[in-house]
Amino acid sequence: MLRSIKRLYDIFNVVIFYGLDEYLPKSGLLRWVRYGAYLHPAHYRRNQEGLSRGARLRLSLQELGPIFVKLGQTLSTRPDLIPADIAAELNLLQDRVPPFAGSEARAMVEEALGQPIAAVFSQFDDEALASASVAQVHGAVLNSGEQVVVKVLRPNVEKQVANDIGLMYALARVAEKSREARRLRPLQVVREFENTMANELDLMNEAASVSQVKANFAGSPILHVPQVYWPYCRQKVMVQERVFYLNISDMAAMEAAGVNKKVLAERGVEIFFTQVFRDSFFHADMHPGNIFVDIEDPENPKYCAIDFGIMGSLTPEDQHYLAENFLAFFNRDYRRVAELHVESGWVPAHTRVTDFEAAIRKVSEPIFGKPIKDISFGAFLFSLFQTARRFDMHIQPQLVLLQKTFFNVEGLGRRLYPDLDLWTTAKPVLEDWMKKQIGPRAALKRLRTQAHEYMDILPKMPVLTYRLMQQQLSNEHQAAERERKQAAQNRQLSAAILLLGSAALWITAQPQGGQLAAVVAYSGGNHDKSAGQTRQRF
Repeated sequence: MLRSIKRLYDIFNVVIFYGLDEYLPKSGLLRWVRYGAYLHPAHYRRNQEGLSRGARLRLSLQELGPIFVKLGQTLSTRPDLIPADIAAELNLLQDRVPPFAGSEARAMVEEALGQPIAAVFSQFDDEALASASVAQVHGAVLNSGEQVVVKVLRPNVEKQVANDIGLMYALARVAEKSREARRLRPLQVVREFENTMANELDLMNEAASVSQVKANFAGSPILHVPQVYWPYCRQKVMVQERVFYLNISDMAAMEAAGVNKKVLAERGVEIFFTQVFRDSFFHADMHPGNIFVDIEDPENPKYCAIDFGIMGSLTPEDQHYLAENFLAFFNRDYRRVAELHVESGWVPAHTRVTDFEAAIRKVSEPIFGKPIKDISFGAFLFSLFQTARRFDMHIQPQLVLLQKTFFNVEGLGRRLYPDLDLWTTAKPVLEDWMKKQIGPRAALKRLRTQAHEYMDILPKMPVLTYRLMQQQLSNEHQAAERERKQAAQNRQLSAAILLLGSAALWITAQPQGGQLAAVVAYSGGNHDKSAGQTRQRF
């Protein structure tokens, strides 16, 4: 409890020092934080007036520590929740912290594996190769001779994460009481962050992701995925193949080696689109630090990806939505783009397609004013999502993650080869995927996939058919009975109307018909009333 109070005071201190209290709502409970800031010594020490609000937030998160840095990185993938200027600043957050001692890493590995280091490794480097907020990586050699890297969770990181997330929930509940802050959905943000951290705190999840992508690209000439050594993987420890390839950010070394950067850029795009559309499972942390290049054959460079802690996945509906949107967009068929949004349920069914089409055309036509090599897929997605939000489209987190990864891949590709034509590279992958999803071949594939379900249903078909027919006959009988009763009622009503009409014509045709009709009407009314009273007495 005391630790939580101290941590809360630290957060309050940092918020005031960086002047973030100025951006808190002026109404609700949070207004008291604004007033309380004037009583805090940090208010009179701050000198951050020259910084943007995004920079202030970034610096405050860095000062609060690794878990808050992770939160900032998560928020940077949610431009649907935070303004673009803040998202851009949070993209600059680096998940780098000082390493913990190699002796602690050794002890944690031995505890996780249940045996001494020497029983598994002939060499274990005490100096870390890399260190982040959740884990750090050490070089090692297995007793069987393979060079590997050992990823180890930081000591007590689970407790630290749990404490900070508990405080985040408490702050989010306070923020929820403010109407202005509520639109940012703070509780939802913290909940998503908690799920992300839960995955990162179990290295078996990452090991499984590595194995899955490796299986997806088995025998691939364009992507190498390190091997996982499953006998030595646990929740807190993961062992995988060590690679000695060139980091993709080392442009000078690739230039000196004569690497074909055009081929390299195109293969990066191909890998990404293949992961998204063929596999529906993509590496979502594609910054240069996680990408290496095998330059043994400079004309045919091969990618190698590491750090599979953050992965993205799409539903078949998401895939279809994206593929058709890309194809329609590059054909400038904005009507189809608008229709796809309505058909897929991404925007409400009552949306006026013509209005949505006009809005899409407005943001898309300027893009086509550029040479096709300069057209940005990432910019298109961003503009599309921004436009769709005006029509009550709620962007799913997986699509926002895809958008962010798209920007990374596209930016890296253009850095390697400025004249990269993304459309020419991506179109064959999209068209091949569409062919496999639509047509006789796709139908046969689905039939083979679902054959066991059909075999389970077939023996039950006679009974199911009989019940269906009985139900149909029953429905038809009920419908016929309803029609018969309705027809009888209609006949009775028609006869009554005819009788009354005839009587009225006869009455009005008599001498002094008007007076007689009035008398009859008056008498009839009294008769009805007295009859009613008589009936009531009985």
